[in-house]
Amino acid sequence: MIRRHALAAMLAVAPLMAMADGKTHHVAIHVDQNDPHTLNMALNNAQNLASYYEEQGDEVVIEMVAYGPGLHMLVDGKSPVKDRIETMSLELPITFSACANTIAGMEKRTGETVTLLDEAEVVPSGVVRLIELQEEGYAYIRP
Repeated sequence: MIRRHALAAMLAVAPLMAMADGKTHHVAIHVDQNDPHTLNMALNNAQNLASYYEEQGDEVVIEMVAYGPGLHMLVDGKSPVKDRIETMSLELPITFSACANTIAGMEKRTGETVTLLDEAEVVPSGVVRLIELQEEGYAYIRP
């Protein structure tokens, strides 16, 4: 009888133990287009990934890397998705990386300083950052 109760208790706790042992997934999302549809799709990908893995009892680490025309996603006063980025940065395990090469090119062309959203972190090169993340085992997504 005691063995049966012990077995029942173990079976009841097993799903909770599996959740505690959840896996951590690492995802790099590549953004190089200044198209509101594409920018929103990239953000949707991040939200959907986070929701899915949370339901599975797993964790996810997401880094969205923007360069070239995609950098507009992170430029204050030009980002068509600024409000979503502000909200998502508070709700999700996500980092927004901005390419320093693209910033320098924009500043050279316009003669004006590029001001990024507070959520953006500058990386030396967006392309190099994507390579580094993949070398670290990050899955690569391009919407």
